[in-house]
Amino acid sequence: MSFPIPRSLPRLVRSYGTVQGPPSAASIAGRVPSVLVEATNSTAPRITWTREEVSQIYNTPLNQLTYASAAVHRRFHDPSAIQMCTLMNIKTGGCSEDCSYCAQSSRHQTGLKATKMSPVDDVLEKARIAKANGSTRFCMGAAWRDMRGRKTSLKNVKQMVSGIRDMGMEVCVTLGMIDQHQAKELKEAGLTAYNHNLDTSREFYPNVITTRSYDERLRTLDYVRDAGINVCSGGILGLGESDEDRVGLLHTVSSLPKHPESFPVNALVPIPGTPLGNRKMVPFDRLLRTVATARIVMPATIVRLAAGRIALTEEQQVACFNAGANAVFTGEKMLTTDCNGWGEDRVMFERWGYYPMKSFERPEPKQAVETTVPPPAESEVAAQVAASS
Repeated sequence: MSFPIPRSLPRLVRSYGTVQGPPSAASIAGRVPSVLVEATNSTAPRITWTREEVSQIYNTPLNQLTYASAAVHRRFHDPSAIQMCTLMNIKTGGCSEDCSYCAQSSRHQTGLKATKMSPVDDVLEKARIAKANGSTRFCMGAAWRDMRGRKTSLKNVKQMVSGIRDMGMEVCVTLGMIDQHQAKELKEAGLTAYNHNLDTSREFYPNVITTRSYDERLRTLDYVRDAGINVCSGGILGLGESDEDRVGLLHTVSSLPKHPESFPVNALVPIPGTPLGNRKMVPFDRLLRTVATARIVMPATIVRLAAGRIALTEEQQVACFNAGANAVFTGEKMLTTDCNGWGEDRVMFERWGYYPMKSFERPEPKQAVETTVPPPAESEVAAQVAASS
């Protein structure tokens, strides 16, 4: 690489010794984990990740990590397409769970008033408004532990699902724990995806929730997948977890029998009255590392910026998009917290050259492979980084 020699260069050479040119591909390769090289050269998702491999990727120097995740993102996705999703709380508050972050738990004094389930027609009207504003996926959440004894509620949810699918939209619900029969009923109604977040690592989980086990969450994901419904499962950052807990979450999700179709990345929104009400937002570099690592270990998955996005600057959001995030929640609310609005997102998309993803636009992810791709003689990632230096 040639570059102009500044007039001050001879003086700098005398003071500091010989001038170093751009780093060679070989020297950069030494700082890029071989597992990252293999991941960026892979052509299909892989479900055989070890926790150590995920940790190596997560802890790669951030500039190299995001460069690699951007390359993977462009291999599996249109980098300019961002899906706009809208979330509606169809049943607020009164939940018996003790999730430390949640305003809707009946165990926390947050001032939130519990409500009954919204009427079907009201929900369908909200979905029509969301579609008119560019959202192609409508998500619905209900605050309760599980669906036991809720036959009427399930009937109403199925009507909502069918009505929204008739609009040509994707539809996702989060209804707590469900069994095999309930999952099959939701599939028959046309449900696109079921959200059930793991929240954090198995090790840290008991510090956040005690009323539902980690294995119960995984069992719900099994029922959803077995029913033929897309799995939407992610985590919440800023709960007090460590980097290794974020690695643990990513390892668990990326090692499922099939990668989730959707991985929401939530940043804790501290709510007064909850046990985590005084916490600060997770540092942005940790959120960006999580997005980039998720994109690399789950290349075909949609990575969604969810709760807490409103606290990010526009430039931080774009950094996440460049690193592999390709969906946002937009609209009036994120269950009980504020959300970026449709108009605000349209302006951002136009400014940076993004456009809304269509419903069901993504191809079906390729079948997961059981082996890694052998690394080439010289690292593709290292060579690209060197060329861009």
